[in-house]
Amino acid sequence: MLITEILARNARMYAEKTALVEREPEKNKRREISWKKFDDQANQVAQALIARGIKKGDRVVHLMTNCLEWLPVYFGILRTGAWAVPLNFRFVAKTILRCAQTAESKAFIFGEEFIDRINTIKSDLDKFVTTYIFVGPEALRPDYAEPYEEVLASQPKVDPAAKISIIDEAALYFTSGTTGTPKATLLTHRNLEFSCFLENQHHRQTHDDNFLCLPPLYHTGAKMHWFGNFIVGAPAVILKGIDPQWIMEAVSEEKITVVWLLVPWALDILFAIQSGALKLKDYNLNQWRLMHIGAQPVPPSLIKEWKKIFPHHQYDTNYGLTECAGPGCVHLGMENMHKVGAIGVPGFDWEIKIVDDLLHPVKQGRPG
Repeated sequence: MLITEILARNARMYAEKTALVEREPEKNKRREISWKKFDDQANQVAQALIARGIKKGDRVVHLMTNCLEWLPVYFGILRTGAWAVPLNFRFVAKTILRCAQTAESKAFIFGEEFIDRINTIKSDLDKFVTTYIFVGPEALRPDYAEPYEEVLASQPKVDPAAKISIIDEAALYFTSGTTGTPKATLLTHRNLEFSCFLENQHHRQTHDDNFLCLPPLYHTGAKMHWFGNFIVGAPAVILKGIDPQWIMEAVSEEKITVVWLLVPWALDILFAIQSGALKLKDYNLNQWRLMHIGAQPVPPSLIKEWKKIFPHHQYDTNYGLTECAGPGCVHLGMENMHKVGAIGVPGFDWEIKIVDDLLHPVKQGRPG
């Protein structure tokens, strides 16, 4: 099943239930959308792109920081049959240009944080980009870009019904994980679907779970860990900021059950608790069942300290590759917390082989 079809199913089954919440503590702002509105917005994005000449196989750059619009834009691009091209929001202008050139993008959807960077490369982008859509305040909108809200308002909330196969190309990601320089990785709709099942198999999300999304959505890790909730129509909260107090407030007030952290964020939380800056008695955390970490080595001492404070928490370490459809091709497993420090075991439906420098399999107990 295409992930765009999973979204449509969620909209049918859980229409008015909350799908996504955005919290921006620094501005004391909170927004949310239902599954029906999420689906409607994705349809409007798709219709708008098609009306502007985007068709199956075209590429659409998606350059935004985490926000409530991020995922509807992503799913809208996919519904056209075009490739979504999410870019790292830390990229400098010349890297944005290089990635857009590599993708041969025809449309460019961007947020307010990127105006200056895009302005410096726009003359080069204009050689292949024909449509610019701006997601942000009207007062900041560049003249060359159409306003996102008006673009959506003029379009029907109807699936364009593009002919898309599960084996068609879906998204072009740029990853620097192995080289330090962004290189393109092409994922199919099958890859995206598989990530939903893999994540849900690993962490057993149900419709009653709620996922806290902290890492950037352009990265396969954050988005595809969310997929475990998405496939069962469970909500998620996008938190803009990583302050330990903001994290605890979100977990408490939104009744979060699953949180994916990076090592520095977990350490910040522990330090804040141990210093007295965070008082756990001030928060309702009983429903928080799983904390997992990925993308880097995890010191066993960190999880030992974490379990002293949160003894009821399940834990998992995830190792993923963008080239392998995201997180969990190898993971520790919630049942193996006593093995923290190990890279883990093959993920759901994955196989691994440990080899020496000549690619010969090594015997059990030997390094490879």
